[in-house]
Amino acid sequence: MAVLIVLGLVVFICAGVLSLKRRKSFVSYGPRSYPFIGCMVSFWKNQSRLCEWYTELLRDSPSQTMTVERLGAITTVVTANPENVEHILKTRFENYPKGRIFNEILHDLLGNGIFNADGESWRTQRKIASYEFNTKSLRNFIVDCVQAETTERFLPLLDQASQSGNFLDFQDVLRRFSFDNICKVAFGMDPKCLDLSLPQSEFADAMDVASYLSSKRARSVISLEWKLKRALNVGSEKTLAQAVRVVQEFARDIIHRRSAEVDLKPDLLSRFLQLTRGRFGEDSLRDIVVSFVLAGRDTTASALTWFFWLLSSHPEIEERIFNEVTKIKALSYEEIKGMEYLHAAICESMRLYPPVRYDSKQALQDDYLPDGTFVKKGSWVTYHPYAMGRMESIWGADCMEFKPERWFKDGVFLPQNPFKYAVFQAGARMCLGKDMAFIQMKYIAASVIRGFRLRVDPQHEAHFVPSLTATMKNGLPVVVEKRASRLPAS
Repeated sequence: MAVLIVLGLVVFICAGVLSLKRRKSFVSYGPRSYPFIGCMVSFWKNQSRLCEWYTELLRDSPSQTMTVERLGAITTVVTANPENVEHILKTRFENYPKGRIFNEILHDLLGNGIFNADGESWRTQRKIASYEFNTKSLRNFIVDCVQAETTERFLPLLDQASQSGNFLDFQDVLRRFSFDNICKVAFGMDPKCLDLSLPQSEFADAMDVASYLSSKRARSVISLEWKLKRALNVGSEKTLAQAVRVVQEFARDIIHRRSAEVDLKPDLLSRFLQLTRGRFGEDSLRDIVVSFVLAGRDTTASALTWFFWLLSSHPEIEERIFNEVTKIKALSYEEIKGMEYLHAAICESMRLYPPVRYDSKQALQDDYLPDGTFVKKGSWVTYHPYAMGRMESIWGADCMEFKPERWFKDGVFLPQNPFKYAVFQAGARMCLGKDMAFIQMKYIAASVIRGFRLRVDPQHEAHFVPSLTATMKNGLPVVVEKRASRLPAS
């Protein structure tokens, strides 16, 4: 027995020494770590506030970069340094794919869809999607879908809420709007989720559960935990599997219906089917459908939720937007495009509250980042837009202020360097739906602000729900007040 104890101590000490030696090859900055277990204790303590914790650590790092090592997890380099972000997403793009670990965590939900794919599969999907997203016909179709959903359902719902005076969960309304809209744009079908008299779509509920539990895998203190649960089909992994089955059945049903139609429809899936002509199997098309929904529903609803929350405490900014949007008669594409102050306010909101707070890649080969950080082959490399928006070194001493004016120079809107403002990624994986997202966000924001004021419940505390996107915990309860009309005369 004594021999076994001694051997155990020897193994423990050797593992600790090897861990320390390995850490010396990385940057020295990071959370407090111990031999063998790394920073597992600190990680566990901050598990419910990882974004804030990482931000604090990155802010204190001399180069806004750190290395995280913990028992049972791969070494991760986390950065909020724009030069490093450009290196990862552009300069050495081929060395930083999504990688095996990211793919493994999200594979049950996203399969080999564009957000989870690498190599030839990603390039093929990207090429087809890029072509379609740049067509005028798709842009017009998107505008038509947003206009119809807004005028026929969204604004009447707000009008009804203004008469009742009751609290309305505006995040829920935005998620329903976005789900209806992405289903129309991507698949040509209408789930009618914005009709609050109807129950939430089973598919939408399943997407919520699947997104949350998939992201939970990445936050596991020990990654073997979720793998063991999946192998045994118990607990959260059993729930995830059930939710994924609902999502996949919905996707397959859409594919079957669209494949059976002869005439080309304007939606994205029909365009994919027409262009690929059998190059994608059913599983691949299913993964594309799920990726479209995740991107088109959750990100825009998340961005707008935090935007309206910020606006509620900045009436002077709301007034400037109101003055801008009430100068025009109709919300056409060209008019929406010209709303520079609204555009800046949404950009500024996403700087502080990006819909996707961080993103990770996996290094194929050893590398050095521009700040000197060594990245070992197989390591996870994470760039952190949420933390980047809170760095004085990037945005100045007023980085925590909601200040749309920072996006203007000499009175003209000036886009920021995408590696400094990585909300839509950058480089080869720059978000193809960026323009589509801005059309939807600006149209919704302008429509709401022209006709209504939203008063947020003063007791409401805004916190994140740990998920793939920045969902607000407990929603966004608001009282809707109708404005006196100040629109231009016809």
